[in-house]
Amino acid sequence: MEGRNILFIVIAYFGLLLLVAWLTGRKSANNTAFFLGNKRSPWYIVSIGMIGTSLSGVTFVSVPGLVRQMDMTYMQLVFGFFFGYILIIRILLPLYYRLNLTSIYSCLDERIGPAGYRTGVCFFLLSKLVGAAARLYLVVWILQTTIFDRWNVPFGVTTAVSVFLVWLYTFRGGIRTIIWTDTLQALCLLAMLGGIIWQIKESLSLDMTGLVQTVAASEHFRIFEFRDWSSTQHFAKQFLSGIFIPIVMTGLDQDMMQKNLSCRNLREAQRNMYTYGFAFIPINFLFLCLGILLLTLAAQWQITLPEVNDDILPMFCTSGILGHSTLIFFTIGIIAAAFSSADSALTALTTSFCVDILGLEKDSTEKARRTRMKVHLLVAVVFALLIISFRLFSSRSLIDAIYMIASFTYGPLLGLFAFGLFAGRKPANRQVPYVCIAAPLVCYALDYYVSTYAGYKFGYEILLLNGALTFAGLWFRSVRRQPASK
Repeated sequence: MEGRNILFIVIAYFGLLLLVAWLTGRKSANNTAFFLGNKRSPWYIVSIGMIGTSLSGVTFVSVPGLVRQMDMTYMQLVFGFFFGYILIIRILLPLYYRLNLTSIYSCLDERIGPAGYRTGVCFFLLSKLVGAAARLYLVVWILQTTIFDRWNVPFGVTTAVSVFLVWLYTFRGGIRTIIWTDTLQALCLLAMLGGIIWQIKESLSLDMTGLVQTVAASEHFRIFEFRDWSSTQHFAKQFLSGIFIPIVMTGLDQDMMQKNLSCRNLREAQRNMYTYGFAFIPINFLFLCLGILLLTLAAQWQITLPEVNDDILPMFCTSGILGHSTLIFFTIGIIAAAFSSADSALTALTTSFCVDILGLEKDSTEKARRTRMKVHLLVAVVFALLIISFRLFSSRSLIDAIYMIASFTYGPLLGLFAFGLFAGRKPANRQVPYVCIAAPLVCYALDYYVSTYAGYKFGYEILLLNGALTFAGLWFRSVRRQPASK
């Protein structure tokens, strides 16, 4: 019976998304509206939607589970995020608006050259495909285990239907639709987070004061790590990595910046980023507090926790321990979180491929519109194939895995943009792809040997090393840029 109830919730939820998609996309199906929403998006709506896109189903499941492994030290990374957002606001957003970009990677063509431009686009496409597919995999896996396994539905069918539904409500309206559907999904996610915390409070027989005291008194309420320098949770590593992770995963990411570029002007885009960046801190704090409450409840009720951290919250919510209402909260929350990331990634990948690879930015013909729709469908198919391949994914925490993937694939993007903005030099065009491929390979080898022979384990700070190696490689294969002739 529970499986049918969850299926009904999924159907009703997607019915609502399709209604929003129809309302926002019925009068504008051209490429300009798809790519930038005709630059009419309200900044506060964009801000709420970006929260949902950033959190994703992985955050909803993985962050509470992280508490068992690393206490609240994830907050050190989150604190760094805010300063990274400030750098985006002060440096990158003014550049993008000044150049009137549709794809943010277009600026690499002038500052690095055509090879750097294409290389940056390829690294983005790879990074976003893998990361977004990993996020969507999580919710597909949960739907599979809670509903479709008992009906003997193959995992591939569940994946295909899920991706098809995302494609269905995004193929026409693009970013204009995404901004509004992501806002709806972000509000659902936050409401469900509050609902689950409230249900745990009732299960522990606590009032609000007791709830706060329980969290603060927990042995896992440890935010800062200053003592063990070799630990990947050391404050310096986490905080510095936290500054650069949003720069590459937001500021150098077409998915997130496309929403900002759909705002009416630079000032509204900056206002959006300040709001979004600040809100990210208390929201992640609540997710970690949820993790502490789950561990506390398990200890009091002598519940055996699953071995994998990502399975802790799903186990509590789907097993009936917290009641039927919590299962409903969890279902809506996980779907809202996961699909708000998948839909915007699908749109961003389509935009980048059409603008950067096919050159359709200024082509408003019917043929260009049909081409864009074919690309959108192709990206959805690749999405589905990647998700099916993740069925063999390891037990490592997904959020940790995604950040590590980003450290290797976004590192060259960080180096490319840093070189283009600050170096004042022009690299040898043909050497750029080789430098960008070599940098993450060197980082991987260095991580292996340092860990094996020196006992030091790189964390997310390998992103900085990756970007620095890319920058250095470009510098040694470059000449001073000649000033433009008057």
